[in-house]
Amino acid sequence: MHKVAIVGRPNVGKSSLFNRLIGRREAVVADFPGVTRDAKEGLMLYHNHRITLIDTGGLWSGDEWEEAIRQKAEWAMEGAQAIIFVLDPREGLSAADYEVADWLRRLNKPVIIAANKIDSPKHEVYMAELWGLGFGEPLPISAEHARGLDDLMDRVLTHMPEDTEDVPEIAPIRISLIGRPNVGKSSLLNAITQTDRAIVADQPGTTRDSLDVEWDYGGQRFVLVDTAGIRKKPDTAIEDYAIQRSQAAIERSDLIWLVLNAGELGDHELKLANLAYDSGKPVIVVVNKWDLVPDEDLKRVEKDLNQKLNHISYAPRVYTSAINEYGIHDMLAEAMKLHEKWQSRIPTSELNRWLEVWQMRQAVPNFHGKKLKMYFMTQVETAPPTFAIFCNRADFVTRAYEGFLQNRIREDLQLAGIPVRLKWKEKGPYKREKKNEADE
Repeated sequence: MHKVAIVGRPNVGKSSLFNRLIGRREAVVADFPGVTRDAKEGLMLYHNHRITLIDTGGLWSGDEWEEAIRQKAEWAMEGAQAIIFVLDPREGLSAADYEVADWLRRLNKPVIIAANKIDSPKHEVYMAELWGLGFGEPLPISAEHARGLDDLMDRVLTHMPEDTEDVPEIAPIRISLIGRPNVGKSSLLNAITQTDRAIVADQPGTTRDSLDVEWDYGGQRFVLVDTAGIRKKPDTAIEDYAIQRSQAAIERSDLIWLVLNAGELGDHELKLANLAYDSGKPVIVVVNKWDLVPDEDLKRVEKDLNQKLNHISYAPRVYTSAINEYGIHDMLAEAMKLHEKWQSRIPTSELNRWLEVWQMRQAVPNFHGKKLKMYFMTQVETAPPTFAIFCNRADFVTRAYEGFLQNRIREDLQLAGIPVRLKWKEKGPYKREKKNEADE
């Protein structure tokens, strides 16, 4: 697969161009500099070419993140067939633009200048000084209005061979890491991939956007998504939007790693667990920084976890340390196991045999001498496994009895660790009575 990096100083429109080229809003965009810090990947298809596009942070930003962002940009350059150097000619060339240009010359790679924010031909007069950078003819584009993008990509393709690579048949398992700020999500991602893909710092809120990293483990492809830390109350508008991006990443995921700090458990962890549970995705509770818990506190911390996460007690738990890589392989192995179960389909005949057994194990709810009757059970969906149970009165189903059935399904049908959904459908005389009343 081909690789193209997008670089430039802060706030010239790199993330806007990235979003426009891949056809969706993957990167956070704002009107102030410094939003993008990590190198973010996206896949685009253009004229029979599969291209990994990489959005990088603003270079020579002059802030505390400058060195870390430059290191991530250097990683993005490795193996890149071409580099798109984004400039804002309407503001004129700045000292940072010249620094980036000098740096790119030393890399000895093809560089295409994208003169962004040229919304109409009358703005092309601002482009004259861009020729002096020595990268050839600058191309006028507007990421916001999708102007000039075909010309830009045609220029990029001149540096690439024809793409003959087959699309992999096995879809990757997509996993999102969620948690409050500074619990070690980015450190875990780096430990798993044995890279420094994500910027790590002691300061909460370092990760501003979800970061996708492809990884292979045991022949299985993964896309690991490092999300922004989710606070109780976001401090800024960009942080609030980053949280929305994290929630969107959860919706697109197959599994969730709920990352907790072993030494910091509070009500916020309960809220995050609810967010994970409501998604309907398999959840693995990753208790990070376990090496920092004193031996005498281990039982107390485990008891605290059991109480706060009681409503997702079915979720497997992995104890980890990103520093010494303890528990890292368990995270991936457990994810592969849960993903297979999440897509399970149980034969209807087997379900109904078990339905009879479960009714004998636990008395069905009884209201004023009338019992809940369950006639038939079938699986109607996978991912998550969802079962329809046909009964006489859906309003007779208590929360406790539904929980009993969900636990039995997980235990007796080898779906341990998987969220299970039940749908109750009425049939028989009561349903006909309600239909007749509605018709009247």
